[in-house]
Amino acid sequence: MLYQTTNPHGGDLYSRPVTLDFSANTNPLGTPEAVKQAVRDCLDCLHQYPDPYCRELTAAISAFEQVPVEKILCGSGAAELIFSYCSALRPKKALELAPTFSEYSAALESVGCQVERYSLKQNKDFALDEEFLSFLEKGDWDVLVLCNPNNPTGQLLPEKRLDRIVEICYQKNMRLFVDECFLDLCDEEKAVSLKRKLDAFPNLFILKAFTKSYGMAALRLGYGLCADTRLLTAMSRSVQSWNVSLPAQKAGIAALQEQNFLRKAKKIIRTEREWMKGQLEHIGFYVCPSAVNFLLFYSPYPLKERLLEQGIQLRDCANYHGLGEGWYRTAVKLPEQNRQLMEAIDRIVQERAEE
Repeated sequence: MLYQTTNPHGGDLYSRPVTLDFSANTNPLGTPEAVKQAVRDCLDCLHQYPDPYCRELTAAISAFEQVPVEKILCGSGAAELIFSYCSALRPKKALELAPTFSEYSAALESVGCQVERYSLKQNKDFALDEEFLSFLEKGDWDVLVLCNPNNPTGQLLPEKRLDRIVEICYQKNMRLFVDECFLDLCDEEKAVSLKRKLDAFPNLFILKAFTKSYGMAALRLGYGLCADTRLLTAMSRSVQSWNVSLPAQKAGIAALQEQNFLRKAKKIIRTEREWMKGQLEHIGFYVCPSAVNFLLFYSPYPLKERLLEQGIQLRDCANYHGLGEGWYRTAVKLPEQNRQLMEAIDRIVQERAEE
């Protein structure tokens, strides 16, 4: 748990009354009913320890991802896997993007790693351009950390550029950590997983989670894909034996059967994301193009506290490296919820204009 420190993330429903939470980017449809039922079915088994090998779950993931069981490691959420990866490798020097998810640098710095950052530019819509490839070729990092699509920008890496990054890292004997936790909520025609590269590039580690796609944030369940079984063994030894609870394991197995649920969610996300982007731009805000279920935007007016007064929570992105005051990230939710947010923002802007 956090102890005597500020919560750096969204999804905090416990400090203030919140009726609409746009700060956490989970599936707008919530949690599949089959997943809820799987948890309910576990209630009579709460007295027993969970399977420390996650055998049923890894078999289900193997079938779903078409990756052998020995290349899969489950964890108590994506965050635990990020920390166990860093604990196992203990790199001295790492490269990440700015802005990106803060848990990478927190995990790296916890093992004494020096973190360097490649700054993404607003005038390029925070996209990772070709210049990054030459920058990467000149560096001497132990590990490169990427988030695809990136959080908080929503930008997806083009397949050819991603493939070139994999090759450069391999040639330079550099580890490559790629977070694909949001990939299952992306536009299908653009979303390309690097799992096809696992056999050829044992330096590659792919992070996945059930949190966003299946609305399972409270259960804490993620997994990693990697051909380097020695790394997975070292990661496993850095956490306790029963780190994945029995309800989480059963819920994960059920979730992997819910592909129609994902398809329905992606259709809603695609339509609503474009509508929300248009509304924010009409107000006069800059909005970063996104391929997933959230939008990064800049507001010249303070929004966080004014929205909280109405029970609405955005993700304030001031603490992201490369951003600052005025930057916000909003989840894409269901149509009526999105309209409530836009109406609330529009009222704040109109009030400021009249002052």
